[in-house]
Amino acid sequence: MSRLERITVRPGLCHGQPTIRGLRFPVSSLLALLSSGMTTDEILQDHPDLEHDDIGAALEFASLTAGRARTIPLAAE
Repeated sequence: MSRLERITVRPGLCHGQPTIRGLRFPVSSLLALLSSGMTTDEILQDHPDLEHDDIGAALEFASLTAGRARTIPLAAE
């Protein structure tokens, strides 16, 4: 089951970057936390607005877009 519906793009929010559920939390920031070595539990503890499925959505988004020049349809707000 895809979690991509949790990733949204709004031109006036975070310069149009993909964000988590319309929050001011870019997917790239969440991926940076994961790549720095933070665990899912640490991220969720530090950012209580995030949910476990948000992390899965960010990883799914990253796996679909890494090294590919393709468009991923995302929910617009």
